[in-house]
Amino acid sequence: MVQDCIIVGGGIAGLQAAIQLGRYSTYDVLVIDSGEGRSTLCRNYHNILGWPLGISGEELRKRGREQAEGTGIRFVQDKVITAARSDAGTILLEGESGIKYEAVTILLATGVSDRIPEIPGLISTLGSSVYICPDCDGYEIQGKLTVVMGAGDAGANMALILAERTRELTYVNHEALPLSSKLMEQLRMMGISYIEAKITEIRQASEGQIEQIVLDDGNVLLAERGFIAFGGNWVHSELADQLGAKLSPNGHVKSNPRSKQTSVDNVWVAGDVALHAEQVTVAMGEGSIAAIWIHKALRERAGLT
Repeated sequence: MVQDCIIVGGGIAGLQAAIQLGRYSTYDVLVIDSGEGRSTLCRNYHNILGWPLGISGEELRKRGREQAEGTGIRFVQDKVITAARSDAGTILLEGESGIKYEAVTILLATGVSDRIPEIPGLISTLGSSVYICPDCDGYEIQGKLTVVMGAGDAGANMALILAERTRELTYVNHEALPLSSKLMEQLRMMGISYIEAKITEIRQASEGQIEQIVLDDGNVLLAERGFIAFGGNWVHSELADQLGAKLSPNGHVKSNPRSKQTSVDNVWVAGDVALHAEQVTVAMGEGSIAAIWIHKALRERAGLT
């Protein structure tokens, strides 16, 4: 069966697009979701309209899926590994399951995976008291005793960004990667403490609340908040690349800023895999925009415009 649209990725951008397309009550739309992504890790988003006390990524995804299914959108769990154009101009996808899929249009909402070392206690604090995005959650560390856990220049740059939020700031270079002399001097000038040591454990005062960072040299750092910045994040743009879409030098997928269509016909992109601020609220907006323009393209194909 040829779908009108396949959405690859069931995170925030993909779900918002699915809801928008489902509400047209016209199209056969399939969401292929691997069940992974940043939103599966975040314990609490605090910067979303209407959720001042926060909502977890898992709960947001659950509610979004139920809302989309209520409009007739279908979901399947699979991970798409290949994408190609058929002789007829449709888009052919194949999942790890071996199942083949075909669609007139596709939306790639495949996201980004942060490089997160296996530090005991770290994952369970993400989104509650340890954060990734300074634009999303810099507010949460205002005046708090904060430790940036990172690697090399990536961690140093994060610490410098956060210095305007709190003066009680320490950067732990977990992997002991080299820092540029310029960044080292900037850390010193901003009064940011610098430690080069491996982190062996994150201890919590209560569920999700960071309290201590244990180092391999035996030292223990107190912390009310944390940020991570290890660099080397994985942008999941492989499918876009296989279809010939233009990528930016950092691997994100380029698109028309108005429609979110890529440089390839009938291929759209939304969310963190695209060129944007990598925020959940932006991902929602991009998902809606892409869906609206997919709707326009399908109407045009059907001769309705």
